Amino acid sequence: MGILSDLNIKPGVIYGDDVLKVFQYAQEKQFAIPAINVTSSSTVVAALEAAKDKKSPIVLQCSQGGAAYFAGKGLPDSSEKREASVAGAVAAAHYIRAVAPHYGIPVILHTDHCAKKLLPWLDGMFEADEAEFKLTGTPLYSSHMIDLSEEEVKFNIETTAKYLKRAAPMKQWLEMEIGITGGEEDGVNNEDVDNNSLYTQPEDILEIYNTLAPISPYFSIAAGFGNVHGVYKPGNVKLHPELLGKHQKFVQEKISAKSSKPVFFVFHGGSGSTKEEFKQAISFGVVKVNLDTDMQWGYLIGVRDYVTKNIEYLKTQVGNPEGADKPNKKKYDPRVWVREGEKTMKARVEEALDDFAAAGQA
Repeated sequence: MGILSDLNIKPGVIYGDDVLKVFQYAQEKQFAIPAINVTSSSTVVAALEAAKDKKSPIVLQCSQGGAAYFAGKGLPDSSEKREASVAGAVAAAHYIRAVAPHYGIPVILHTDHCAKKLLPWLDGMFEADEAEFKLTGTPLYSSHMIDLSEEEVKFNIETTAKYLKRAAPMKQWLEMEIGITGGEEDGVNNEDVDNNSLYTQPEDILEIYNTLAPISPYFSIAAGFGNVHGVYKPGNVKLHPELLGKHQKFVQEKISAKSSKPVFFVFHGGSGSTKEEFKQAISFGVVKVNLDTDMQWGYLIGVRDYVTKNIEYLKTQVGNPEGADKPNKKKYDPRVWVREGEKTMKARVEEALDDFAAAGQA
């Protein structure tokens, strides 16, 4: 029992109707899929391995900065074209599409937080998606995110609708954000925004739904309910997941929907939230939870602990506590210490899969 058998979906990166079915299944079964920001083949492997061992679906996503890093920090990335960001996103997609089927679980391939200033990145990725779609019948990415939450609501919705029209022929998912997520992540800094801006209004959710639904059913909304990027002390952030339930009820009544959860919601700024907050948000139709900050820490601690433990073997290529002529290659081989980071990041992903009840759902 699970996604692969119940929905007749094959392992690997999924698209279009399969993504829609998975999100509908998630709402029905009361679970959400962790969305893990990846920056390299190593972080991809850590997330896929966790999902495989937990028999869970997974979302792998690249931010603009993460995509540029995937291509290489030495490449130019102009604000007009975002060449490295596009190249890295394309490279990441090809890599993940190649290896994902071998892990035996469904993978949603996504991009994260494309703000107004980064729209050239989104345009470049759409060009690559359309070229791939022409060749194979699927885009490179399952979905993209357009984040115009810092702009006027009218501009946000109209521009999102324009991009959804472009995505619709490929049955490509589009995630949008309304209401600001506080804190700072990957160059987007909302640490000083007014607290009231962190809460989305139900009228905005309805307007988004009424604008986007006639274009395509393949969309989700990252609504603000007090979310903040990064890690924070308990009590410093006032999350109100119950607002999502009110949004669902408002939209359901206004459009006379049969479903009590007509909207697919996304939880941004999940690092540091309590398990109860996640559980409550999921009960109100959240199908995807973004995790980045905790994953970065999870990856680091494996490398940190390895280096700390083996520091006397890592100072020189030859010579260690066992003897002045003893080689250290087996200690400094990247496949050794990088793997330690993969192990600890994997463990953090597994924790999230359990917390969001996604484990065992593949």
